[in-house]
Amino acid sequence: MPIGKVKWFDVERGFGFVSNPGDEDVYVNRQVLPKGVTELHPGQRIDFDFAAGRRGPQALRVTVLDDAPSRKPQHKYKPEDLASMISDMMTLLETSIQGPLLAGRYPDRKEGRQVAEILRAVAKELDA
Repeated sequence: MPIGKVKWFDVERGFGFVSNPGDEDVYVNRQVLPKGVTELHPGQRIDFDFAAGRRGPQALRVTVLDDAPSRKPQHKYKPEDLASMISDMMTLLETSIQGPLLAGRYPDRKEGRQVAEILRAVAKELDA
């Protein structure tokens, strides 16, 4: 039985896909999950048997090898520090980005990428 990692699993739709070392991904339906297991989580390792189905390989039996990962928020910054960063970011947007946009042009590529990277970092911290 191969050991693979869960790529994704949609609880509402009741299926997902698992990586199959050296072969194509394997379809996993909720009906083949062990008793008491209602979902799989990305990165979770499972042991499975599979067979060829109409649309590709399908898991027949699944054994979960890893517990579900804990989803504790992982914040890098204190709230006060994040508030300061957001204030600086707003100033940056007003001075470097808003002016050219109001003048009918985009900021240069390098500056746009730097600002986008900052925006992504702040969004990731807020989403943690």
